[in-house]
Amino acid sequence: MSSPARSSFEHVTTLRPVEVARPGVLDAALAPYLAIEVAAAPSVELALVSGEDRLAVTYAAGGFSLTVTTGPQTTDHRSRRSGRAEADVERVALTLTGTRLAVLAREAGTWVARGFVDLRDRLDTHDEAWLAGVRAEGGDLRGFGQLGLRDVRLVTRADGSPLTRDGVLLLSATCAGPGFFDTAHSSVWSLDPGRAELTHLSDVFFRRPDQAGAYGDHAAHLLRDGDDGGDRWLFATSTWGDFELHHKDATVAATVAETGADLLSGRHLLDTRPLALPTTGLTSVGVWDPQLVRTDDGWLAAYVSARKFFRFHPVVAAGPSLEDLALVGAAPSLKETEGSTLVRRDGRWLLLASDGVGRRYPVWEVAHDGLVALDDLAAPYPSNIPWPTLVDHEGETWLIGFDGEPVGGRIVGYGTHGALHLARRTTPA
Repeated sequence: MSSPARSSFEHVTTLRPVEVARPGVLDAALAPYLAIEVAAAPSVELALVSGEDRLAVTYAAGGFSLTVTTGPQTTDHRSRRSGRAEADVERVALTLTGTRLAVLAREAGTWVARGFVDLRDRLDTHDEAWLAGVRAEGGDLRGFGQLGLRDVRLVTRADGSPLTRDGVLLLSATCAGPGFFDTAHSSVWSLDPGRAELTHLSDVFFRRPDQAGAYGDHAAHLLRDGDDGGDRWLFATSTWGDFELHHKDATVAATVAETGADLLSGRHLLDTRPLALPTTGLTSVGVWDPQLVRTDDGWLAAYVSARKFFRFHPVVAAGPSLEDLALVGAAPSLKETEGSTLVRRDGRWLLLASDGVGRRYPVWEVAHDGLVALDDLAAPYPSNIPWPTLVDHEGETWLIGFDGEPVGGRIVGYGTHGALHLARRTTPA
């Protein structure tokens, strides 16, 4: 196969799976990514209840209002601009994603957020004891789905080769919630790019090594370690699940979970340990987007380091173990470049990334003494910063990315993107 930098790609199709509530009733709330969804009626009341806390929405006469009771305090919340339906309401949903309580309505086939409350100063929704007591009123307790998918990465074997099931690709992805990064969570999907068939498989949540609670950490990589699939999963992820941009100590770190559970179905809450990604010689306020590959010499790790929020660039490290990584190379001159992805081509390890400023996919060769810049990948570049997921499948080479198109209306703000974009390699340029 020729170097990706000498190939060109053309857009084939776009996929946008929007699903507010997952199928199936939950026996327990593993993490604060929950939904109640019902058919619209003249009057609807839905609530999530745990102990003395009650998080409720009322829909009547075309209007939506939220009521939050935490202990002895009760407050009412209604959006002045967005709190009324603007088209026929077909379904109503109450969602909890991280600390954001939201009401969404499906109006004329489109989900629109009609109100939200940030519970950060009212309630610790990540607390596992609180989650264990959650029950639903007015409908079934279900898992939250997604308003969009981003941070798409191949599920791989430890050597970096794609792991497939029944002949189709497996992907990890970030499920976008109705708001910023802390409303999203990690998930696993299958994709048949030739048939444009995308199927949800599982949702995965994480405990932190340094604090209690269940979090929707994401921007991740799932790999199967061992020969012929092995017997353990490693899930490397980024601690976006409670990120607060304006907090004086705001940071993002990487963790890794190890498990023998079947991560290709169901919902899972995994324990993690720190994944120390080095930033020696760099100014860094955080690291994210980890990808791991085991080579004959040990481990390679690709990731992002931020000089500040949000100015970030690719980094590669290597070492005999995940606990002993050293920086190999970085591209600190780039300003908004992430999705660092290692691929093997022509006997060389290449690093691909996504440059949001230059709207390009830069490519480097990973050398012992650093990164050697090659030509950019000749491929369509959607909006936002789409990770360059490059894969050979059934005789064709595909580039899987995503865009920044929001869903959910004007009040949810940034973070509800995106749609998946599939591009196929054409004749090498």
